[in-house]
Amino acid sequence: MEEKLLPKEKNKLRKPVVEKMRRDRINSSIEQLKLLLEKEFQRHQPNSKLEKADILEVAVSYLKQQSQLQEQTFIRKNLEQDFNSGYLRCLKEAMHFLSYNEPKKETQVQLIKHFCKAQMGADVMYAPPLRSPPLSPCLFARKQPAQKTVAAAPTIWRPW
Repeated sequence: MEEKLLPKEKNKLRKPVVEKMRRDRINSSIEQLKLLLEKEFQRHQPNSKLEKADILEVAVSYLKQQSQLQEQTFIRKNLEQDFNSGYLRCLKEAMHFLSYNEPKKETQVQLIKHFCKAQMGADVMYAPPLRSPPLSPCLFARKQPAQKTVAAAPTIWRPW
């Protein structure tokens, strides 16, 4: 009998079946949301029968909340990372500057030693894992100044 039906009539018969399948998919997904967010529902509306709209509203608010938490964590980690990398760079620049020439005063020697200790501790605490270990300015702390020739211009220290 179905073979004798016109295409328009076949569509009329198929439409309710397709619509029922769509509604079943929606209901199934809402039920899965309800199971996934069961603890969240107990917090918001304990001991109440949840309608589909309630389930969707709680799911949306929960996802917004999670998104904000992730964003705050990401920002906080970036700020810490920026601070730590700036601290290490400043420490290395100070070490490079102090160790460029032979230390002239005891305070300069003490400062270099102090920076070496601080840098070693900071490298362990703050530095991300690297493929090869960075060269430490502490290695240059005891370096002898190069012999200056008369024609050579003095090097200007620049922090960049």
